[in-house]
Amino acid sequence: MLKVDLSGKVIIITGATGELGKNIAFSCARCRAKVVINYFRNKVLALRVVDEIKASDGQALAIRADVRKCDQLKSMVDEVLREYGRVDALINNAGITRDRLLLRMGEKDWNEVLATNLKGVYNCTKAVLSSMIKNAQGRIINISSSVGLKGNIGQANYAASKAGIIGFTRSLAKEVGRYNIKANIICPGFMKSKMTQEAGPKSFRIAEEKSLLGRISLASDVADFVLFLLSPSGDNITGQVFNIDSRIV
Repeated sequence: MLKVDLSGKVIIITGATGELGKNIAFSCARCRAKVVINYFRNKVLALRVVDEIKASDGQALAIRADVRKCDQLKSMVDEVLREYGRVDALINNAGITRDRLLLRMGEKDWNEVLATNLKGVYNCTKAVLSSMIKNAQGRIINISSSVGLKGNIGQANYAASKAGIIGFTRSLAKEVGRYNIKANIICPGFMKSKMTQEAGPKSFRIAEEKSLLGRISLASDVADFVLFLLSPSGDNITGQVFNIDSRIV
């Protein structure tokens, strides 16, 4: 695991009970950051993540908020500011899939994915931006996907949402650079997670065969790159897309 000093930094991670979110949260906590575990449904798991972090002498706080709801996110950020006094970084990680061929994709499948994956990024970013501008510093890391770069059969809604994150983040970087706020995009490839397990063993085998390194991505690979962007090494990086994948096509 990459080791950097994030002492005193307050970092909000959305969707922090999923495989990737947990890895990012644990990694930031090990680097001495104060971690805010955002969750929507699974309070038990969110509190378990907090307990594990505290058991390792880390600092963490779990807050329930639906990323689709502006008012809930404002309340979450207000609570973070009351507790810690600042927000140094936001990791927009919350996301869902509703895979279906476009011909059979209902409007509900489309709307739910766009509302969570894309509008959720807008809502969360808007909620923290005033505080970051006031402090003249901040890091925003938005988790997109390699699917947002190249598309995928049965994932038109997911691809659109993840491609939208890229355009959103690049525009944001141009708006907030003057305030010393950096905004970047990470695009994980096919990765071991609860979400991808539903695709079945065949999908894992195909992904490994397409990999130039003979393996698929791990959540820890992405978490390490998050740490890199949060570290002083990321001070002069903004508006960039990082494809964490070993596949070309």
